[in-house]
Amino acid sequence: MPFPHAPRARTGPRRRSLLAVAPTALLAAGCSAGSRDAGPAAGSPSPPASERARARAARDSRELAERYDAVIAAHAGLAQRLGPLREHAVRHAKAFESLGTAAGSASPESPVPAGAGPSASAPVPSASSPVPVPAKEKDALSGLAAAEREIADRRLEALLDAPAELARLLASVAAAGAAHVFVLTEG
Repeated sequence: MPFPHAPRARTGPRRRSLLAVAPTALLAAGCSAGSRDAGPAAGSPSPPASERARARAARDSRELAERYDAVIAAHAGLAQRLGPLREHAVRHAKAFESLGTAAGSASPESPVPAGAGPSASAPVPSASSPVPVPAKEKDALSGLAAAEREIADRRLEALLDAPAELARLLASVAAAGAAHVFVLTEG
């Protein structure tokens, strides 16, 4: 007697499992990178590289918030949906900037006040002139999702060489970026 056919099995991981596992994997990667970097006491090469990574992450978050502002201005109907994601980008920028002020307080030559982040990257504002916003809401959301994905990938690469505290922050913000991509594409 033949068995009844089972429903078609899905191939590959399910979305829920990816969303549940991704933050854990990112945090584990951040913690392992931190413990590895805590061993060497070579002070001179590490701080400039970590400071550049932190400044880049803060700048990326500010630019992302500006992109959200541009899309919200062009498509007012998306304001309620994009407002919380924009606020997250602003908070991420502040977190990276405050991490710089906490680390920079030991060295008086490189303090980065929370409001002075953009001045530290003077050429970037001219390079990041207002991004053209597509006329269709769907295209605008796709552009934001692509920007979030690119920045999250960049942060994942940067956390491998970052000190522990910065690596944890990069991993956490990259996981949030991955969640934003999901909300922008599926939500």
